Amino acid sequence: MGGIADVPGATMFDKMAHLSAYHDDLRQRMLREPRGYPAANCNLLLPPTDPSAAAGFVIMEQVEYPPMSGSNTICVATVLVEMGMVEVTEPVTRFALDTPAGLVHIEVEVQDGRARQVTFQNVPAFAMQLGAKIEVPNIGTLEVDLAYGGMIYVIADAAALGLRLAPDEGRDIVRIGECIKAAAREQVPQSHPDHPDMAGPTIACLTGPPSVPGADQRSAVVVSTGAFDWSRPETWTGALDRSPCGTATCARMAVLHARGALPIGRPFRNEGILGTVFTGRLVAEAKVGDHPAVVPTISGRAWVTGHARYVLDPEDPFPAGFTVGDIWGTTAAVAE
Repeated sequence: MGGIADVPGATMFDKMAHLSAYHDDLRQRMLREPRGYPAANCNLLLPPTDPSAAAGFVIMEQVEYPPMSGSNTICVATVLVEMGMVEVTEPVTRFALDTPAGLVHIEVEVQDGRARQVTFQNVPAFAMQLGAKIEVPNIGTLEVDLAYGGMIYVIADAAALGLRLAPDEGRDIVRIGECIKAAAREQVPQSHPDHPDMAGPTIACLTGPPSVPGADQRSAVVVSTGAFDWSRPETWTGALDRSPCGTATCARMAVLHARGALPIGRPFRNEGILGTVFTGRLVAEAKVGDHPAVVPTISGRAWVTGHARYVLDPEDPFPAGFTVGDIWGTTAAVAE
């Protein structure tokens, strides 16, 4: 929320690239120990480059700077409203956020100063490749879909892998998800048509039947936690997204629409690993490069859980934080 006045860049994507190239120590400091942990994200609020936006932000994760994230957008919008950083109007507050993926329009249901629900219109999502066959070590031939929902996803059916997508399967879900992602990245690589340097897939989503009444699907999203060698499976480390994941919901809706299974306007309730639900809806068709695309909205809620002030002592021996193999896997190393 403060401490970083601004960084160079004509667009928020440029600012993200500048942070990655010249100030990645900030991401490491906030996400590695002792300030962070493997499943943590950090959002950096910055002045917007688009004058119509109330604020800009850059998303920092363990191995990348995603151009867009649904759960992070919901968190940022909640903080801006509940901390009084935007003009709040009850019962609905509307504003735009400047993200590396583009301008995102926000609608927040507010009661007594609390953000009760956040709905945002995401950037266009689209299927990249449907029904691709990949060979996954120790698993065999697997059929997957590749799609963009703000990040490039590989999507697989959990039942075909013998998984229920329950929290007690977390280690197996992560291991299998990382294997699928590595195989897909090698055998069916994808790039965003407007941003060729945005290559993937960088994230995996396993889907299955819901356990919450009214939900349409249960999903588990596997996020990498180490910059690993794709040729060495023993280095692959990851963590489960604790939320239903907004960009995964968008990517999944794009796939369903491409298959003729989800029309424009029908709600799609996606359940996450904790049983929480994001509600998605396709509001329009679009095009990205040569890909037919859809414009999705996502609705969900976030809670402010604490307030913290982080500092860096000039004598701190680990200014960019550190990782240890007990929870970070074989890629653990002191950050320099």
